[in-house]
Amino acid sequence: MKKLEDNFLLNKLKNSTIRDVLSRKVRDLFYECQGVYLYFVDENLSILTAPQVSKPEMTFLDEIVGMPKVIDLARRCVDDPYDEILQEDIIGNCSGAIACVKIRLEKEYIGSWVVLGLFQQEDEELKLPDYIELTTAQAFSKSLRVLVKLSNDYLQLYLRNLKAESELELAQASESRSQTDLRRNTIMTSVVKKLDSEEDIVVIVKQIFREVENFLDIDNMNLMSLNLEEKTVSIISEVASEHQLSYSQQIQNMKISSFPFMTGQPFIVSSNTQLRPVFQEFAQKYQLMAFVTLPIEVNGQIIMYLNAWMNREKIWEIEAIRFLHDMKRIVQSIISKRISQNSLSSSFASLEAILKNIGCGIFVEDLQTKDILFRNEMYGHKISKELEARPLPLDETGHMKTAKFEEISIPSARRWFDMRYAEILWVDGKSVALCTAHEVTDKKIYQQKIEHSANSDFLTGLYNRMRCEEDLKIAIHESVVDQGEGAVLFIDLDDFKHINDGLGHQYGDVLLKAISSSLRKIPGVCSNCYRMGGDEFIILVTNKNYEFFEEILAGVIDLFSKPWILKGAEYYCTMSMGVVRFPTDGITVEDIIRKADIALLEAKKAGKNRVEYYDATVAQTDVKRLDMEKYMRTAALNPSEEFEVYYQPIFDISVEGNPCTGAEALIRWNSSNLGFISPMEFIPLAEYLGLITPIGAFVLEESCKRCRYWNDMGHPNYKINVNLSIIQLLQNDMLDTMKAILDKTGLNPQNLTIEVTESLAVNDMTYMRKILGSVKELGVRVALDDFGTGYSSLNHIRELPIDIIKVDRCFVEDVGKDEYSEVFIKMVSELAKAIDVNVCVEGVEEEEQFLIMKKLKVNMIQGFYFDKPMKLEAFEEKYL
Repeated sequence: MKKLEDNFLLNKLKNSTIRDVLSRKVRDLFYECQGVYLYFVDENLSILTAPQVSKPEMTFLDEIVGMPKVIDLARRCVDDPYDEILQEDIIGNCSGAIACVKIRLEKEYIGSWVVLGLFQQEDEELKLPDYIELTTAQAFSKSLRVLVKLSNDYLQLYLRNLKAESELELAQASESRSQTDLRRNTIMTSVVKKLDSEEDIVVIVKQIFREVENFLDIDNMNLMSLNLEEKTVSIISEVASEHQLSYSQQIQNMKISSFPFMTGQPFIVSSNTQLRPVFQEFAQKYQLMAFVTLPIEVNGQIIMYLNAWMNREKIWEIEAIRFLHDMKRIVQSIISKRISQNSLSSSFASLEAILKNIGCGIFVEDLQTKDILFRNEMYGHKISKELEARPLPLDETGHMKTAKFEEISIPSARRWFDMRYAEILWVDGKSVALCTAHEVTDKKIYQQKIEHSANSDFLTGLYNRMRCEEDLKIAIHESVVDQGEGAVLFIDLDDFKHINDGLGHQYGDVLLKAISSSLRKIPGVCSNCYRMGGDEFIILVTNKNYEFFEEILAGVIDLFSKPWILKGAEYYCTMSMGVVRFPTDGITVEDIIRKADIALLEAKKAGKNRVEYYDATVAQTDVKRLDMEKYMRTAALNPSEEFEVYYQPIFDISVEGNPCTGAEALIRWNSSNLGFISPMEFIPLAEYLGLITPIGAFVLEESCKRCRYWNDMGHPNYKINVNLSIIQLLQNDMLDTMKAILDKTGLNPQNLTIEVTESLAVNDMTYMRKILGSVKELGVRVALDDFGTGYSSLNHIRELPIDIIKVDRCFVEDVGKDEYSEVFIKMVSELAKAIDVNVCVEGVEEEEQFLIMKKLKVNMIQGFYFDKPMKLEAFEEKYL
């Protein structure tokens, strides 16, 4: 069986595209790393792949070897039954070698590599072009060995994957069959119970037919009775599925000769069956595309026919036919019992004959005496005794309220059964338990294989993340119930990437296997070690072995203090570890693993090669930042869903009535997961993550769109102020984005003011003069925000192309109390007038502050004295 299976997989492998993928991947890898040129020739001596090189390189290679030479070498290598590698020196103006390497899998020939290597030239006159890859004779020889090993490993891995896929398909098929068998077993149990029913036989047959129709999806089930004296036939019982044809009224007292299948033999006709003309005429008359007819015999004489008719296409399967035969036998038994009414023994004999032919084990147990009244010996004497010895699922009264189902195993025989129990009336009128046993051993074996595959890491053999989470959930529950303690040791290898990059991934895999094996050998660890992925491992210390926690921890630290032998040399690989205890630090799997990850991160941040325990006070900030970062990334994909623009009105106090002149747009984040987040928290993080660009673009477009609406609704002079961060200003396409938004919204550029902070503006005057000058060319106004908090601002204020100076709120707080603040604002107001720019003071909250601003001839103000930042609806209701 295994040989047939392997042959099937090999054929599947040879017919797949794996050779194409193999030849391309290995070719590219060797071209980059080994300095050789590869051709892959299949068993038909066709070149699947040639070196992926430039046109001059290929022209040069063709002059040296040429495709005919490649194919000729491959042919001679394949014809040679003894050597797996055929190598020749290149004769000509350059030195080198060409070799053909056979590639086999399970002794089956897959194809050949033809490898061309050109050696470095000592003679300057024979020096090859610079674009030609060169190697050495020694490296060329090593390349051939590596090529064979890599190709074989790749094909073996692919073959294992094919085997795993085949096993999974078999397991799924077995599961489907098991479910069908279980349902058939359930129906069979239900139908068998009707053997002793005292209801009218037509009703009983209809009930049976309904079960069969639902299970097999049959359009019409009917029972035809023969009148042998008059040679007529009539349907006496029928069940038709919804929207399907009924024949009970049509077929009454019709001549037997009208039905060609009534020959005393069973007929199974599928949609693709070639019918004789007389059967074709019958099928057309009753619109049948498939049918099964089974004769029912009583006392040696056929008196009825059981029919399964299909008005749709149907190909009858063997299992369906067997099931119909089982149903026919039961109906036949019921009819025989009703007709004969001979004796209890004859009824029992009929029942026994039927049950012996059913494909499951059946036994009947007396509920009072526990005696076995009947068994069909389906599984042999030993297995039957094991099944019968198990206690019945009874209630307090000694009866079964409803049908009961359970799965049981017989360890001595390594077999599994689905057991179903039902209470019925026996032939002598007393209550008995009807027990049916359907074997599911094949299904269980496949389930175990799949479960092992699903729970294990392919490389190391350790349990994987999924199994870790399952075991951790159980361990946490046990620690809570037993009022004990457990721990999780989250291990990450330090700088493991250097091992992979320096020695190659195959040696990285060797190291991971060695570490996995060593971790399991630490006393107290055993099977509680898991590979979480990559170079991460978890050791679970349960409540039962927590007393060995310190020894386990010391064992892990000691393990990584020693070198590992790789490639014949000693290499050190340290680890960082995060430790979290449960239930002290958490009682959910997600919480424990997350906190272990946080502790591990602290160990990494502290310099690696160390152990850190989870500390809630330290982790709180990290957790909040991680959560904020995670949810911000999601929110930034569609800013309009969680981000909202608030508007704080700006007032011109130099004009009578202090009219509103527009507003400053302010971003707010109401996270669906974290709630309302302060701009002071999320804006710096957005800038750090580079997410301020899409968020800022959203604010700019939304603000321009609303300002255009205000302009159209009777306020043509309303302006909108939008803050730009350093990240946005550094974007190469910032001006293009701004122009595109202005074009899209139709806003007059003069009604858009961008705000840049003073500290940002004076940090790089050359760049800011250039970028702000370009903004002014678009017609957009520029405001210098937070004025007075920067350095040397007065020295550079004249150099910047600005329209508005916005004085920081810190100078307003002490106006009227601190002479410096008032003098500063007066000086700025006079300076602004001298260089022909406007002044806007932020943070005006009190009337005294407002009156002083009036006195100092400030143009515009904004602050809580007039209004706070508000939602769009509130702003437009009040100021539009």
